[in-house]
Amino acid sequence: MLDREEHVEQAHFFGRLAERTTLGMSTQELLGMVREEALSTTKLPLAIDFLTGELKLNGVFHPAMAKLSHYFTPFQTFVIGEAESDVGRFDMMLALQILAREAQYRAQGATEQGIFLYEFESLARNRLGYDRGLKAIGGDPMFNQDWRDWIAIVRHQVGLVDFADLIYVRSEHYARRHPTADDEQPRAVLFGEGEGRIALANRGKDPLLLFNALHRHLGYPEVPRPQKPDASPQLLPQLARRLEKIEARMKLVEEELKGGIDITDFYVDPQKPPSGENPQ
Repeated sequence: MLDREEHVEQAHFFGRLAERTTLGMSTQELLGMVREEALSTTKLPLAIDFLTGELKLNGVFHPAMAKLSHYFTPFQTFVIGEAESDVGRFDMMLALQILAREAQYRAQGATEQGIFLYEFESLARNRLGYDRGLKAIGGDPMFNQDWRDWIAIVRHQVGLVDFADLIYVRSEHYARRHPTADDEQPRAVLFGEGEGRIALANRGKDPLLLFNALHRHLGYPEVPRPQKPDASPQLLPQLARRLEKIEARMKLVEEELKGGIDITDFYVDPQKPPSGENPQ
């Protein structure tokens, strides 16, 4: 478990990388810039040096994050690995934004419930794969053995059992409504009354509706979403092309009003080579 200042620096690290990926600079240069901003009293500068060395050797830095398992969680390594994958479509900027918000939440005092729901929502919204993703989530040292056992159950039952049911049966709301018999082994209660009530109300619905309700009522952090591309840089060229077409049509209308269109203007001289080609 890291100190609060380490999480604050991690949030700054991932956030600054996400902001500067649009500058057209290499990742190695971006790491060097962010390193200058990191507090020297934390372990982040050493971690950035190790990531930079791995990047120079292999062109990616998620293997270095895996080796620094005492500093980066398995989920952080998994997310960066998916963004660096050649076969996936997961954007690196979005991956960095997800990790920045998670680190910020940890610095504010995260709970096991909040971390699990945030990371699971990240898998669901970005289609990152539940099997390896839940395995990475379960490797977080924040979770005790009861949590790890339940995450393993979710890993094998997700897609077969409604996710809202998986939360509901491990909540205080369910335990209060269905007391355990004397001869039954009590199951660990992992979620509170509020999570249980919201899960019960969203049974059989899209899990994204469940996540939205948890954000509204319990204040859990929202997962960043892909941003629509900015079309403003292409707006002026598009308007210019449309004006050219309008001017050409107006010219034809004026010629027709003056007495007709001279179609000879559109004839092509067979002896003249097309534009862009050199005469033989």
